[in-house]
Formats: sequence, structure tokens, C-alpha cells
Amino acid sequence: QVQLVESGGGLVQAGGSLRLSCAASGRTFSSYNMAWFRQAPGKERDFVAAISWSGGRIVYADSVKGRFTISRDNAKNTVYLQMNNLKPEDTAVYYCAGGFYNPVLYYSFTPEDEYNYWGQGTQVTVSS
Repeated sequence: QVQLVESGGGLVQAGGSLRLSCAASGRTFSSYNMAWFRQAPGKERDFVAAISWSGGRIVYADSVKGRFTISRDNAKNTVYLQMNNLKPEDTAVYYCAGGFYNPVLYYSFTPEDEYNYWGQGTQVTVSS
């Protein structure tokens, strides 16, 4: 069982930056692919970014490429999302997700069903 707790959300002006953190419980964090998703009001939850268990593979949604950076520190059981040049359309609840890595499977990283565990979410609001 893995528990994920997000932090770092808040209110920021357009063009500003925020850094989200997701702390994971358990001793097997380094065996999990990790991702960030977001859900804006009235919309479905969308993929934002993902990082493989080793950090060797990273995928971003087109809407955040060049502005957001995902990283992980396996020694601290934490995954991060650095968000720069924020836009009002980035306003959403941001969710951290973790999926156990099986070396015999291929992962595209974007589907929600590749992830077994989810955090409670943290609100990010970008004002214009």
C-alpha cells in the first residue's frame, strides 16, 4: 500500500511559478512510475507529466512542455512538479499518481489506469 500526499499548491499570478511536491509512504517508491494529472472545474482529469521509476524516461503533455519539469528523489520518496510561466488555463486541482513498474510491460504513461495510487489533490489557481 502506498499513500501519496501533495503539497505546494496555491494562488499565483500569470507568469509566476509554483513547485508541487508529492510525498509517498512505503519502502517501494523507487519501484513506481509517478505522474501528475490535473482537473479543471467542469472538465475531465488530464495527464500533465510522468517520470519512470528510474527517472530515465519523462513524458509531458503538449500544453506544459517547456514550462513544467517533473523530477523525483527516490531517497526522499518524493516526486516534484516545477511549474514556470503559469497561465490562467493551468488552474486546476493537481493530483499525484503512482503505478507499480512491471519490467515485462510497456507503459505509455498517459492513461489513468496505469496508476494504482492517487493523492487527494492540491489546488493551483493562476490569476490573470
